[in-house]
Amino acid sequence: MGGESMTHTAPRSGGTGTGPVGSRTGQRLSGLAVALGLVLFLGGFAWGAVVYRPYTVPTSSMTPTIDAGDRILAQRVDGDEVRRGDVVVFKDATWANAPMVKRVVAIGGDTVSCCQDGKLKVNGKEIDEPYLPKGTPAEITNFPTVTVPEGRLFLLGDERGSSVDSTAHLTDAASGTVARSAVDARVDSVVYPMKGMLERPTGFEALGGLSSPGPLGTIIAAVIAGAVLVMGGGAYGPIAKLAGAARARRSSAEPAGVR
Repeated sequence: MGGESMTHTAPRSGGTGTGPVGSRTGQRLSGLAVALGLVLFLGGFAWGAVVYRPYTVPTSSMTPTIDAGDRILAQRVDGDEVRRGDVVVFKDATWANAPMVKRVVAIGGDTVSCCQDGKLKVNGKEIDEPYLPKGTPAEITNFPTVTVPEGRLFLLGDERGSSVDSTAHLTDAASGTVARSAVDARVDSVVYPMKGMLERPTGFEALGGLSSPGPLGTIIAAVIAGAVLVMGGGAYGPIAKLAGAARARRSSAEPAGVR
């Protein structure tokens, strides 16, 4: 029938298929982002588990730097890596049969005494200690000059009035010092409550180099970047599907062509 006309309508099934959504390039990039994100995320946690040890500090001997009950992350280090000013975790049978946290104020070969003008003196230099509680002296009682034997450390708590530290063991054979080999780790950060990275005390800088912060910042950045990549890559599919559905709705809303 020559006069017959046919009406064609636009297909309504666009974007509703069960196959992959989005462009092939987008799918590949999203997969790559997820894979890289998982490497960074899981690798960061694995790196942290190898490098750091968590501890809960039971006493207030390091207040205000570390309070009782605070949770810390301490970098596993060899005792030879310890420097003046470091806060370390150590275990010495003559002190206690448990890990302890104190600050290193003198190392092998140093002389240490207190107090002159209310300050600790190491190798004849008065040490500025801004980490002490405000208004408190460097020590509640004076102690005579101690020469630290090679390979050993002299340690004090930041709360000098209540800390059982080297000053409580001055009559021991080692004059209150602890072997470097007794050190298990160096405290890098207080993670709960979140006080952040411990500052390296510049008061000891004139006596020698200070230790460098551990890789905690890099580890945290890797974990965060990994999480962002995983979430971003995983979101590509749903976003592409929504975009396809929106295009299909716009297409179906257009007037049907007549031929």
